[in-house]
Amino acid sequence: MNKENNSNNYTMQSVQKAIKVLNAFSKEEPQLSLTELHKKTGIAISSLQRFVTTLVCEGFLHKDERTKQYQLGLSLLFLGRLVEEESSLLTVTKPILRKLNETTGESVSLNVIDGKERRCILNFESTFTLSTKTYVGDSSPLYAGASSKSLLAFLPKDELEHYIDEIDLIPITENTIITKEHLRESLMEIRHQGYAISNSERVKGAFSVSAPIRLADGRPVASITIVIPVVRIDDYDQTELIESVLTATKAIEAQLY
Repeated sequence: MNKENNSNNYTMQSVQKAIKVLNAFSKEEPQLSLTELHKKTGIAISSLQRFVTTLVCEGFLHKDERTKQYQLGLSLLFLGRLVEEESSLLTVTKPILRKLNETTGESVSLNVIDGKERRCILNFESTFTLSTKTYVGDSSPLYAGASSKSLLAFLPKDELEHYIDEIDLIPITENTIITKEHLRESLMEIRHQGYAISNSERVKGAFSVSAPIRLADGRPVASITIVIPVVRIDDYDQTELIESVLTATKAIEAQLY
């Protein structure tokens, strides 16, 4: 029995480490050396070599033999397209977000909870020259920014409290919430009004409006966010912006259940 438990624990740890390797890559760092992967993941070089070799063999990583750097492989592209084709959330959300993007001209994104982070899974870029960039795969702490807090605020109470108890509030800008009491108050307000607003809380110069897409039981499955440079926010009626985001979430919810 102990051997079986140890085997299961080892297997789970191996999977977690492999996922950590894949998550080390980003839009900003699409290529990484073994040394850089070691620094980002904390995995010992000897173990890391086995992980990356296996991932290369399975097509999840590609190794440039000239530079000795790694990048995400085509197997992930195939799986990503499969998820996109089969995901009812993405199928329903895409046309609604595209319309919101075309109507406002601003960056519009779809975000989900990924562990203790908010991760972007769909984005339509702003048509303006001056814009705030958001990328698919982009992530941030759940306590900072409208797209994150609109998800966090609607988690079940026990999950929310566990997160707040465990998290360290590290300031990202001077507007980031840095006390747990203030965070609870902010989340309570978001839950009451049904949407979140952020002004330079995570990205300086960015104003965001976000609302959750909720399942029938009230649990947030994703959030829709419009991001506008602060210098352009006076061009909009904020009440209309909020209403446009809420209307989009309701339209998606109506098709999901």
